[in-house]
Amino acid sequence: MKNRATLQELEIFAAIARHLNFRKAAEERNVTPSTLSHTITNLEQRIGVRLLNRTTRSVSLTEAGRAFLARIEPALVDLSSAVDELNTWRADPRGTLRLNLPRNAEAIALQSILLPFHQHYPEIALEIATSDGFVNIVEEGFDAGVRFGNTLPQDMVAIPFGPAVSGAVVASPAFIARHGAPQHPDDLPGYCCIQRRFPSGMQYKWEFQVQGKLQEIAVKGGVTLDNDQTMIQAAQAGVGIAFVMHDLAKSALAKGELVELLADYAAPAEKFWLYYPSRKYHSAALRCFIEWLQQSNRGVIHSDPSLNCGNPL
Repeated sequence: MKNRATLQELEIFAAIARHLNFRKAAEERNVTPSTLSHTITNLEQRIGVRLLNRTTRSVSLTEAGRAFLARIEPALVDLSSAVDELNTWRADPRGTLRLNLPRNAEAIALQSILLPFHQHYPEIALEIATSDGFVNIVEEGFDAGVRFGNTLPQDMVAIPFGPAVSGAVVASPAFIARHGAPQHPDDLPGYCCIQRRFPSGMQYKWEFQVQGKLQEIAVKGGVTLDNDQTMIQAAQAGVGIAFVMHDLAKSALAKGELVELLADYAAPAEKFWLYYPSRKYHSAALRCFIEWLQQSNRGVIHSDPSLNCGNPL
């Protein structure tokens, strides 16, 4: 019948409704925004109902559009699940895994977790986006995200993502020769330090363990940066003392380009966590990654590619 919508039109409408942004929906569907606009316009004209309110600046659902989305979304999820579960019958699972990570997590895990997974499952396309700010992984179209445990969103399932990581206070030998080295965290306000500011605008207070208690120190300095890699470079240049993740500074420490300070006061190591929605259906690619990561956390060496990652979790 002429007023029926095709499956492609329903999927396009659902993508636009999720993002409320034609550009983002077009990126998800791998088409142009104009294609999406023409598709929705033709659908609305054919069924005789406006589904979206759109201007040059905003997109929103009409009341009819909200009701329509509520009816079709469960069916679209079921259809996607049915098609995706055919991966159970494949010798090599396929699909796309979209992850959102902080830059530090990507730098630490790229060689140890992410690339080995792709090498283990070459038919699974791995898409990684980095963001140090808070991201709604569902609205942005990611399968899962990675964050520290104390910053995980609510209503998410989480599993450890790699080993625990610790912070390190570092400075160049030249800086120490000129200014000396702090002997206690309380000495830091008297030194030029490289400050860190988060995307939220909050300035990071350095964390230490002093006499069994966590202590935060607000440092001062003329340079403020937003990621560990550039902070390490600034410290190597002698700009000041930096607080960075130890794993990212290991190479510079081993070469003698940096010296670790206040190691006796290091705060306990923390873990990154992979988190994902608690809904029943997950893509085969995400199920594979969860199973692979869980086995890695248990110390299993992935020499056999026949992991049982086809069963829904």
